Amino acid sequence: MPWHARLQLDYRLESGRSVARFQHDGPLRILQTLYPEGDATCHNVLVHPPGGLVGGDTLDIGITVGAGAHGLITTPGATRFYKTLGEAAVQRTHLALEAGARLEWLPLETICHDGCLATNHLSLALAPQAELIGWDVTALGLPQAGRPFVHGSFCQHIELAGVWLERGRIDATDARLLDSPLGLAGRRCMASIFFVTGNPLARARRQQALDAARAVIEAHELQGSAGATSPDGRVVVVRALAPLVEPAMGLLRQVWAAWRARLWAKPARSPRIWST
Repeated sequence: MPWHARLQLDYRLESGRSVARFQHDGPLRILQTLYPEGDATCHNVLVHPPGGLVGGDTLDIGITVGAGAHGLITTPGATRFYKTLGEAAVQRTHLALEAGARLEWLPLETICHDGCLATNHLSLALAPQAELIGWDVTALGLPQAGRPFVHGSFCQHIELAGVWLERGRIDATDARLLDSPLGLAGRRCMASIFFVTGNPLARARRQQALDAARAVIEAHELQGSAGATSPDGRVVVVRALAPLVEPAMGLLRQVWAAWRARLWAKPARSPRIWST
């Protein structure tokens, strides 16, 4: 039987403390709530106990952040889309921020195993003065383990309604896309990190976000396959291609730290689970 799991996580600012409350149906849980930076920022670890999705499975994740609250969400391991002979597996995530809220959406990578049929859908909604730092890392197959992505398909959708849309479908048999210099050029990891706001950024602050990201890229091993751009006044995004997850994730963590310091005047306090 396929799983249809739901999780609703809500942050509210109560007496100066960002408090998280959640409801779930099926195998989705909040493992921990931590305050390594003090009461203002609530860190949470989102867990999917089965460890992956197969055909027909659906995960629905809804996150809301109330006015003035600040949440940080990560995962203890990769999201895995496994081989299926039937329906597609789907993960849908909706992030909604009220005025003045902040959210950091920092899940570990998504792995598309050979033979998967998968969709990963992320939608964003931000009120004025709300700000979000999020990322997405996708690995196609496990080539280092001798398990390349040669069958199946993956669809990625990231959207800030009416402002920014990135949507693409990767078919494992599309050699021109996967191996051409105009496509992924043989790389099997795609990564993006984005800074999104509820209203247009001031020109100086937008440039500050771009400059901070580009300084990280110039000093990184992926400098030849990464870049920073601002497709809209509310969005700054860094995209990278890598042969493996590790250098891509390393780049994104450095950009995240730079943006936290430059844009929010906050040191990068890595979630504890990243070091376990």
